[in-house]
Amino acid sequence: MNKNVKFDKLRELLIKENSWPMVYMYKFIIPADNHKIALVESKFSDEAIILHKESSNGKYFSITVKEVMLDADSVIAKYEEMEGIEGLMAF
Repeated sequence: MNKNVKFDKLRELLIKENSWPMVYMYKFIIPADNHKIALVESKFSDEAIILHKESSNGKYFSITVKEVMLDADSVIAKYEEMEGIEGLMAF
């Protein structure tokens, strides 16, 4: 699927319902693997607020990131950047 098409609905929603720049909240679920968790964190700036929560069985981590984004396209670009991380689920 073309990346531009994949995120079209999200882009439209972000543009319609938000004023930019704004603090955007990303939510991810990832297998409990320190390397993968560090890889997710490395994609965000030092100013980002990053919270972790381990699942009850310890197999997964929830990662919530709040960061100032300049526009809808910067939000989409971040999701596209994350697509290469194996096992990552974005919400």
